[in-house]
Amino acid sequence: MSTSFHLRSLGLALVLAGAAGCSSPKTAIYEHENFDDSGTFSRDYPVTDVAACEAARRALLSQGYIITSSDPKLVVGNKSFQQTGETHLQISFNVVCADDGKGTNHSTMFANALQDRYALKKVNNSASLGVGVLGSVSMPIGSTDDSMVKVASETVSAPKFYERYFALVDVFLPQEVKKAENIPEKPKAELGVPEPKAAPVAEKVEPPKEEPTVSQPVAPPVEAAPIAPQAEPAPAPTNPELPPPTEAIPPLPTPAQ
Repeated sequence: MSTSFHLRSLGLALVLAGAAGCSSPKTAIYEHENFDDSGTFSRDYPVTDVAACEAARRALLSQGYIITSSDPKLVVGNKSFQQTGETHLQISFNVVCADDGKGTNHSTMFANALQDRYALKKVNNSASLGVGVLGSVSMPIGSTDDSMVKVASETVSAPKFYERYFALVDVFLPQEVKKAENIPEKPKAELGVPEPKAAPVAEKVEPPKEEPTVSQPVAPPVEAAPIAPQAEPAPAPTNPELPPPTEAIPPLPTPAQ
């Protein structure tokens, strides 16, 4: 009896401990905010706050952002990206320029970007028909409307993103300031969603150049030697001189009469 009671008590204690573990609150997201001076969202500039915000405004305009504020010390710009046929991305850029108290030509720029995601949602609309006795009756006849609905919103915290932006602001500072501070000229950086790289163009190989040939005087053709006529063989003599006979020649016989 006592053994079964202890087993039941142990099982009940394990169940209560498991339930307590499951119901323990999770760490809130704001607990991860350290509020340290990392320098990700701010940068110091050797110009006034108005001049700094003017450079920030031109930097956003050069990247296709639509400026929606006219305050000389506040810049707000928006840019949209169509990732797929059913998703939409919008970046809202906010820039605030303030005097840092170090002098008349020193200010601090604070920048942050908010990223909103939208998805395509279909909404079915049904038609309602009013009947005097029965009241309002919903009919299956209707239409479908497509609309973009915000599904996520997040502050961009990538340090590389803000480094590219602050480097782009340096390009639009006044020329006299860049010369005084020895700020090198840099190419304009691209913000937002990077585009695919184009395929490298094959280098055109030029055929080897042929050296021009120097014209040489044409030698006259060698004349053939004249053909000498061949001498005809001399004819054999008809009356060759014979040596005199050494013996007497007998007379010829005379014919009988």
